[in-house]
This record gives sequence, C-alpha cells and structure tokens, in this order.
Amino acid sequence: MTTKGPVRIAPADGKLGVLLPGIGAVSTTFIAGVEAVKRGLGAPIGSLTQLATVRLGKRTEGRTPLIKDFVPLAKLEDLEFGGWDIYEDSAYEAALNAAVLDRRLLEQVREPLEKLHPMDAVF
Repeated sequence: MTTKGPVRIAPADGKLGVLLPGIGAVSTTFIAGVEAVKRGLGAPIGSLTQLATVRLGKRTEGRTPLIKDFVPLAKLEDLEFGGWDIYEDSAYEAALNAAVLDRRLLEQVREPLEKLHPMDAVF
C-alpha cells in the first residue's frame, strides 16, 4: 500500500491496558517501577520510549527529540496493569514474597500494587 502524503498518527487517547502473564518478581518490579516514576520517586531508567532519542535528518543538523516527544505515545500516567497468575496474591503480596524490591520503595507504591489482583490462570 502506498500513501500520497504524510502519514498522520493520532495521539494516544485514554488508558492503555498492559496485561502480564504472571504477577511475580519480574512483573511486580516492572509495575512498581512505573508507579515509582509516576510519583516522582525515580527516573524511567531503561525505558526506550521515555529516555531515548530519535535522529531526524543528518547528524550535523542536531535534531534529536526524545521519542516520547516525537511519537504520540500513551503517557506513563495512562498505563493500567492487569495479569494472570495461578496464585491469588495481590501484586503487593507477590512483590513482598519475591523480595527483589527495596522495602521502602515497595511501601511507597503499595496502594496501586494492593489493588492489582490477578485473573485466574490455567495450570
């Protein structure tokens, strides 16, 4: 398919659901990290969309906007998490059990993690 003119990408509108297979050590670390960034408790280290740039034109032109400022992506504040697991623990309880997060940070993002209960998974 060819286009005749510039392609327009509509800006993200509303919430973006992120569904995770399993609510364990890896997923709760991801969720807690996003929640920490939302609360200004840290930077989105490792996030390509939040910290990386894209080069426009020639290198000598120096046009390198952040990807998040160039592409109309959903904002971190608009992410909503969900997932499946064979265990019924909330994301907060799973994060406590996994013991991979600093307890002080975990307490600062406790509220959204406690609200996240996994959907039933097949085992």
